[in-house]
Amino acid sequence: MNIQDNTNTNNVPKHVAIIPDGNRRWAKNKGLPTLEGHRRGFDAANADIRKSRELGIHTMTLWAFSTENWNRSKEEVDYLMNLYEVNIEDNLKEAKKQGARIIHLGRKERIPATLREKIIKAEEETKDLTNHVLNIALDYGGHDELLRAMEKMHKDIEEGKITIADIKTEVGKYNGKYPYYLFKNYLDTKDQPNPYPDLIIRTSGEQRLSGYLSWQAAYSELYFTQLHMPDFGPEEFVKAMEDFSSRNRRFGGN
Repeated sequence: MNIQDNTNTNNVPKHVAIIPDGNRRWAKNKGLPTLEGHRRGFDAANADIRKSRELGIHTMTLWAFSTENWNRSKEEVDYLMNLYEVNIEDNLKEAKKQGARIIHLGRKERIPATLREKIIKAEEETKDLTNHVLNIALDYGGHDELLRAMEKMHKDIEEGKITIADIKTEVGKYNGKYPYYLFKNYLDTKDQPNPYPDLIIRTSGEQRLSGYLSWQAAYSELYFTQLHMPDFGPEEFVKAMEDFSSRNRRFGGN
């Protein structure tokens, strides 16, 4: 299949999630400031988002900032937050044109107020758009998401809204094969049509998920590349989609 021609949409993933790693290493290798590496990484990620929509991919998730990234220098964190402010505005403009809903995954309370307001604005103004979904995982950690989900679930059990048995109720199937349980409705991806990524990409040679989408990634295909994120543009993104299209996913069955 030539995925660029999009002739067989059955093998195009519905949801692709990216761990955009290597911005700092890319900058160091080029003799450039770390902050320039982040800027170039953002450029590549935005180009990949546009390409994904051309290919008919419904949902894209970008891990923008982890719960552990607060440990970086104040200068770097401040620069990243300023970049996010600019990018959320640019993404909002494109999202409205292309019918894409923007959703924030992660905590909001620790994000700087001006950025938080822009994220909330983007979510509100795109909440009824259905052509695509763009998840921005910012101050996100997979274990943190699960803990927050369990806290909300426990509150509903205490208030009598659900029972413990309800949590294991099957409410649908992922790709018609892998069950969705009611618990998924407490996750950050709760009301999305394609909450579980079909493919997770990690750049920069790292071969681990670092807790990314811990619950949702149960049957995700994985794609690791040695390229740092600034070099993982649309051409490389298409190569990852072509690799995915050749895989046979059995979901534990035959």
